[in-house]
Amino acid sequence: MAILYLHFQNNFVAKFKQYIFMNNRQILIIDDEPDIREILQFNIENEGFITGLAASAEEAEKIMAEHPFDLLLLDVMMGGMSGFQFARKLREQGNETPVIFLTAKDTENDLLTGFSLGADDFIRKPFSIKEVIARIKSVLNRSKSVIKKETEDIYQFENLKIDFERKTVETDSKNVVLTKKEFEILTLLVKNRGKIFTREDILNKVWNDSVVIDRTVDVHITRLRRKLDSYGELLINRSGYGYTFTENR
Repeated sequence: MAILYLHFQNNFVAKFKQYIFMNNRQILIIDDEPDIREILQFNIENEGFITGLAASAEEAEKIMAEHPFDLLLLDVMMGGMSGFQFARKLREQGNETPVIFLTAKDTENDLLTGFSLGADDFIRKPFSIKEVIARIKSVLNRSKSVIKKETEDIYQFENLKIDFERKTVETDSKNVVLTKKEFEILTLLVKNRGKIFTREDILNKVWNDSVVIDRTVDVHITRLRRKLDSYGELLINRSGYGYTFTENR
């Protein structure tokens, strides 16, 4: 009887571990320093996540061609293709896997470059393991809770819905009345999420050859934010650079 019980218990534990393994979130660690990869792998797996390792962006690209991941921990400064270059390539291919950049420097230009590429967060080296784990959980929880639907003609983020064909906007199932220029600005930013547009860029694309002043853009953005209520905070002004639309609150 004891042997049968032990066999059942071991079998149950094995199947339970397999179930947990298959249902855990998977994280790809991309860093050219072996010690950092090993430290991150050990501590992240201790939190119940599954990890993959890549010593370069080129290696990561091959791994990701065979296996999807829920999150990338991506070093910025690597030999060969840099983390920024790899992230840009992924986004150009339509890959929206969340990215946390690991960087030895965090100047304003670096942060702006990263966020323009759709970065979800930055972690500065040397880092605290507790901070890394906390940021990983935060990004994964955020990406899991987001209800995101997009087709060629409709964009939806949480309770914000934009119908590009019908030229309509809804927040929390309520119709939002926008002017033609307001809708065109919103369309430009939403369809190019993460990309920063200067005032001049927006003037050229929305007003074409019309003679208007730069402040016209600021006025329209301010009105847009107010009309979109809580979703207005997704229209971000990167000081000294321009405007962008982000899904990171």
